Amino acid sequence: MFNNLTDKLHDALRKLRGVASLSESNISEAMNDVRTAMLDADVNREVADEFIAEVQKSCLGSDVIRSITPGQMAVKIVNDKLVELMGPAEAPLNFEPQIHPNVAMLVGLHGSGKTTTTAKLALHLSKHGRKPLMTACDVYRPAAIDQLEILGVETGLPVHSQRGNMDICSIANDAIAKARAAGNDYVLLDTAGRLQIDTDMVQELVRLKETVRPQEIILVADAALGQQAVSVAKHFHEALGITGIILTKLDGDARGGAALSIKKVTGCPIKFMGVGEKLDELEVFHPDRMASRILGMGDIVSLVERAAEEMDKEEAKKLQEKLKKNDFDFEDFLSQLRQMSRMGGIESILKLLPGGNKLAGMGELDTSKFKQMEAIICSMTKKERATPEILDMSRRKRIAKGSGTNVEEVSQLIKQFVNMRKMMKSTGMFGKLMSSGTLPSSLGDLGGLAGMGGLGGGMGGFRPSFSRGSNFTPPKKKRKKK
Repeated sequence: MFNNLTDKLHDALRKLRGVASLSESNISEAMNDVRTAMLDADVNREVADEFIAEVQKSCLGSDVIRSITPGQMAVKIVNDKLVELMGPAEAPLNFEPQIHPNVAMLVGLHGSGKTTTTAKLALHLSKHGRKPLMTACDVYRPAAIDQLEILGVETGLPVHSQRGNMDICSIANDAIAKARAAGNDYVLLDTAGRLQIDTDMVQELVRLKETVRPQEIILVADAALGQQAVSVAKHFHEALGITGIILTKLDGDARGGAALSIKKVTGCPIKFMGVGEKLDELEVFHPDRMASRILGMGDIVSLVERAAEEMDKEEAKKLQEKLKKNDFDFEDFLSQLRQMSRMGGIESILKLLPGGNKLAGMGELDTSKFKQMEAIICSMTKKERATPEILDMSRRKRIAKGSGTNVEEVSQLIKQFVNMRKMMKSTGMFGKLMSSGTLPSSLGDLGGLAGMGGLGGGMGGFRPSFSRGSNFTPPKKKRKKK
């Protein structure tokens, strides 16, 4: 979402690198570019102007720390102000333990993703020890009830609905009574949306608010709407007093202006963000991590958290032992490929690494090749995966046929795998990573995987044989001695 803004901010702040000191003239020039970048990203004009004024004031009033350059100081100030603009800290979902159950109303315009977000939020709550009950209060769209019930089956979580009952206050009260009897501690009300805010819609929501007295009134806003999303948030806040915001569709082509403006304009925190269509792709909104992503500095903490959620601790322990003994085989490599897929794939992972946005957008990266690698390994027998040394030409032909590839591609994967294993042994890379606790061992070596996927470099400077349009050059035959 922030790719364009990130690139423009990077170019603007680059002008300050190497300057001897921060002056009014060089700061003013750079900040004009930053302001343009923010407006291009659909940031509210007043928010952008106030942000620039605060950054300029801080830059000119700061003593540059001796250990960093003036340019680095400017980046730090911009980062701090971005955190302040969007936060300054994450805002957890309200939960009052003395109330049984807690209630959250999800409101928003039609098409913002309320029903799906209701299920995502319910799944998030269940993963954190809560027992949510989803309630279908969108009585004007029968498909919304069907959708919520289907999502309930997918998540394995209960759904309360009353077809034919048009009184949402009655439905909500029955849901709360049902939750109290069943031991559910959170009731999520999926309310009806409209194409635009109207008086009838607002009054219905006001009545619902007065009836159930919710602990949370959450606006579900489509980030792709840009300034319109900010305007919608302002109207809902004035009518209902929203307590938080969930921004959806941040994985799309939204320019990012809503995320940078909505907190400042409404005073309400962004609590979650939808980063994909899958039900587990709802993340807590961390202003500091988002600021880091915007400035192209990555988000290692989120990457580690994502890995920790997906990794099997016992499997990681076994892998650690195998790595120590240099016994890493194709079976382990296949496990790493699949885990990387569960984490969102190589592009998703790269975007959380410093400078990774540009790598993820490189034309040379062909993510389909990771599926090809998986197909090749799956076409091997267990013995072949455990002992790559036995993979002679006859076996390689059979594997190529079974995986829908050619012998050259199979041979190249085997060669790269052997090189990676040698590099792991010679550098002790994995041992250092695991002992330092920087990353979970089950993350594997992203550099090696990226190299195999066509980024080149990687471990041992692999050739980009898996990049788009590349050709495999077979090794020259050795001349027989006469």
